[in-house]
Amino acid sequence: MTTDQFGVTGKIAIVTGASSGIGRVVAERFAEDGANVVVCSREQDNVDPVAEAIGENAFAVECDVTDRKAVDSLVSATISEFGGLDVLVNNAGASFMAGFDDISPNGWRKVVDINLTGTYHCTQAAGEALKKDSEGGRTGGSVINIASVAGQQGSPYMSHYGSAKAGVINLTRSLAFEWAGSGVRVNCVAPGFVATEGLESQMGISADDVKREEVERRVGLCEEIADVVQFLASPASSYVVGETITAAGVPDIMESPEL
Repeated sequence: MTTDQFGVTGKIAIVTGASSGIGRVVAERFAEDGANVVVCSREQDNVDPVAEAIGENAFAVECDVTDRKAVDSLVSATISEFGGLDVLVNNAGASFMAGFDDISPNGWRKVVDINLTGTYHCTQAAGEALKKDSEGGRTGGSVINIASVAGQQGSPYMSHYGSAKAGVINLTRSLAFEWAGSGVRVNCVAPGFVATEGLESQMGISADDVKREEVERRVGLCEEIADVVQFLASPASSYVVGETITAAGVPDIMESPEL
């Protein structure tokens, strides 16, 4: 049986928040499979080494997803560099742990702006490039939003983050309906606890701990989330539209690592 339908060879992709963690691994995976990848992050110095490590089919762009002009420039740079756009992975995100009573208005806005408004900016800016061209024979592209189980089940001590990710999940479903006629598939991945730099700084759990099975509860690896993202970017998921795929390793948030 051929597995070609799971490939992304020849596709052009933007991956936001690609300087580390899930975004970086997704970008690396796409490039290894023959896609051209634009990797972006808020700091050029953080994303340049990623593109350099990936090789000639990667292009680094500094972009703050909360800045619409910067996002428009990101899409324009992608089209200028590679000639089009097939896949958008909205991975950029940020959070911090705090009780609801301790979250300032500025802290709330910042987390919502990066996680939810940033997804809005990138998706809307990329829309025309992703939609099918019936005259040119071009099929539509794919949008893959990275949410979280926090947006599905609640997120004690990260209510700002959970609320923003719930918005991303709802946006996925709403936009999938609106853009289906234009050939654009919009889907979402909701990871559970994943061994990223952020999890290590907040909870002291590293990818090496996970690989050595030194973590009591099931914690995922970035590579496991990248597998799901690649599936949604590939022709293998052509009949999957408007879905949120939970990749959490445990059936309930109460089974996740203790805070």
